[in-house]
Amino acid sequence: MSALIEIDRLSKRFGAFTAVDDVSFAVARGEVLGFLGPNGAGKSTTMKMLAGFVTPSAGTARICGEDVVERPVAAKRHLGYLPEGAPTYPEMTVAGFLGFAARVRGYRGSEAADRVAHAMRLTTLDGVRLQPIETLSKGFKRRVGLAQSLLHDPPVLVLDEPTDGLDPNQKHEVRRLIGQMAPAKAIIISTHILEEVSAICTRAIIIARGRVLADSTPAELSRRGPSLDAVFRELTTARPGAARPEAA
Repeated sequence: MSALIEIDRLSKRFGAFTAVDDVSFAVARGEVLGFLGPNGAGKSTTMKMLAGFVTPSAGTARICGEDVVERPVAAKRHLGYLPEGAPTYPEMTVAGFLGFAARVRGYRGSEAADRVAHAMRLTTLDGVRLQPIETLSKGFKRRVGLAQSLLHDPPVLVLDEPTDGLDPNQKHEVRRLIGQMAPAKAIIISTHILEEVSAICTRAIIIARGRVLADSTPAELSRRGPSLDAVFRELTTARPGAARPEAA
């Protein structure tokens, strides 16, 4: 099974501070990878490098075989990215912003309208389609960000805290949507909540201080402790790489 996401010895330094330190992993089609770690662990920086928004200090990352530094436009054609905070144009309506995002992606006319309508149906935004984004709740703003990442039906999704700010029903709907899309895509979900990984992920990586501590199944991590803090404490006192994928 070929990988759609390849991260090879990726590092990022900001002056004397190393935010990401020699990280490597791959994600194949059909995998939903939970990318876990405490605040400041290097999750968002890794995802920003994969998405082409931060230049690596060392190492490489590829999306569907396209190097994110050497061929950034080609790589981004295959990527749907929900960044931390999901920046938008707050004065635009939901429909207006998504229409703008569709045009940036190269869609025009009825195809652009169809893409926007489909993305709004997937994320349940029809009821607020004409509202300015600045008037929406945090949860609805997050769903607008998710909708723009799905407009072009990309094979790779990189989602930074996709359920942040959502109520329990909205979280359930987003998890259900990710589950429906999973067989056809490679998906990375960044989170600091172990429950989130157990609910929707097939695999989990824990990162801390910029380095990978574990690459395992959610079930294995849950056996180690009921919370990410408990698992993190155990792994930091164990040998590096103590948790490995279980045999099929």
